Amino acid sequence: MRLLVANPNSTASMTEKIGAAARAAASPGTEIVAVNPPGGPVSIEGYYDEAMSVPGLLTMIQTVTTADAIVIACFDDTGLDAARCLTDRPVVGIGEAAYHFAAMVANKFSVVTTLARSVPALEHNLHRYGLAARCVRVRSSEVAVLELEHEGSDACARISAEIGRAVAEDRAEAIVLGCAGMADLAGRLSAEHGLPVLDGVSCAVRLAEAMVGLNLRTSRLGGYAPPPGQKLMAGA
Repeated sequence: MRLLVANPNSTASMTEKIGAAARAAASPGTEIVAVNPPGGPVSIEGYYDEAMSVPGLLTMIQTVTTADAIVIACFDDTGLDAARCLTDRPVVGIGEAAYHFAAMVANKFSVVTTLARSVPALEHNLHRYGLAARCVRVRSSEVAVLELEHEGSDACARISAEIGRAVAEDRAEAIVLGCAGMADLAGRLSAEHGLPVLDGVSCAVRLAEAMVGLNLRTSRLGGYAPPPGQKLMAGA
């Protein structure tokens, strides 16, 4: 099985981290191909960054020759619906995957994301996915995405402190980490706080594998019908 893990931002070091997390979660025999566009926003923190990154993401997907499924490795699920129009292979957003997994291991969960301007987009997605009632609160740690790339940063400590507040104030039973750049923190934060801490990259990889194993394809009817005249991903 071959999974394309597409980071919509252009920061290669983050793509390497995401790829490592995806490979750690993947089953034996699953090949992970982690890529990012050559240009565009270096991080995605809100509606504007998201919109600016979509063209590069879709172009990148269109250039792929083969993949059994695609993982969109941005917690905003950037370009997710548009990507599903380009292929009948499963396309999984890390935000949507993490929310669904969290709802199956806890009665209620909180999300800890990066900056406050990222919060409304995540709240919008929770409503769209029908999971807003299961999420107590989307919290910002005020850790910028690129801070997660700096060795010696106190980003993990600040994210951990926000998780502590979510447990105490929200009575959250699980935590979803609201950024692909936090993928390497889930294990240690889960052990530290004694509750499930979910990383969307790992959740999406496992969900994509399951969908491929069940031979599920994206519907070609209605909203995900192929756009006329567009180059589609091979096999679509």
